[in-house]
Amino acid sequence: MFAAEIRKRRVQHHTYSCWRWHLDEVFVRINGETHYLWRAVDHDGEVLEVFATKRRDFRAALTFLKRAMRRCGRPQVIVTDRLRSYRAAMNVIGDAADQICGRGLNNRAENSHEPFRRREGAMARFRDIKTLQQFASAHASIHNNFNLGRHLNRRDTFE
Repeated sequence: MFAAEIRKRRVQHHTYSCWRWHLDEVFVRINGETHYLWRAVDHDGEVLEVFATKRRDFRAALTFLKRAMRRCGRPQVIVTDRLRSYRAAMNVIGDAADQICGRGLNNRAENSHEPFRRREGAMARFRDIKTLQQFASAHASIHNNFNLGRHLNRRDTFE
């Protein structure tokens, strides 16, 4: 509940004119099976939503997008990689015109996987998908809370 309240307050205070999401999925091995961790990151690098699934298809992408939009509202622009499932899901939702794909445009989402990967290695992997979902959502909330936005503060603050 603590992390959910913080996230709710942070989302309410964002009044950016160019609300941009970066969507990406990362492969996670659990007991020899490949699972997928879908992530939505805003243009400041804050993780908005995390969702773990067994499949990487249209149905999983649609569920993930609906869940993210229910929690954070509708973005103006969505940056993705070239996975066709995103386009199909956005056609159903009605946001297909807002999708941008391109080389290097989705680096914000790719870089957001790094802290999760470091922590995953320290934990010696996951045992089941429920544990993955719980850990990833808690890790995202805590990381957002304690990650300093260096671009928002003056250099004197950090010295």
